[in-house]
Amino acid sequence: MNKYNKMKVSTKFLASAAAVVAIFFTTNVSAQKIGIGANIGIPTNNNYSVAAGIDVRAQFDVTKQLSIPIATGYNHYFAKDRVYSVGAVNNIEVPDYAYIPVKTGLKYFFDPTGSGIYAMGEVGAAFGVSKDSKTTFLYAPTLGYSWSNGLDLGIKYENTGKGDALRYANNYDNKSVGQIALRIAYGFKL
Repeated sequence: MNKYNKMKVSTKFLASAAAVVAIFFTTNVSAQKIGIGANIGIPTNNNYSVAAGIDVRAQFDVTKQLSIPIATGYNHYFAKDRVYSVGAVNNIEVPDYAYIPVKTGLKYFFDPTGSGIYAMGEVGAAFGVSKDSKTTFLYAPTLGYSWSNGLDLGIKYENTGKGDALRYANNYDNKSVGQIALRIAYGFKL
């Protein structure tokens, strides 16, 4: 895919996301909960030792059991302290990888009260902010437990596709960048 087509896809994605946000703000739908969370993860790519992040999530309830989350934040993958040789090029330092996720999806509570065990699926974009990283498609399935007092604990797998700086700078690794993360958050009812 050339740069022009990539720009068209990115523009369409951003326009779609802006339209969804505009629909929420111009209708009577309003967020019932705002959550602030932190996560720590084990990267699925051998170039990184640990991942950590923070996020803010608005939750729009469709019913007590089903809601639409919209989230953003910051995630950082810390590179292992090692150097690679690629072909004729030696001593390539592995850079850290960081991105800003913008995602939405569906969150389903198995209990009719709207708390307890839930499953959530999110999709969106990972806007690369580290050197040589790109904007990529992101997806994140999650299983968690939400208490009625606002505490939320979840385990998620988040994959950002092929967006790490090492791959774009040196074409080294063909694996995608993802993490298995534990997220702890607190939600405030509005």
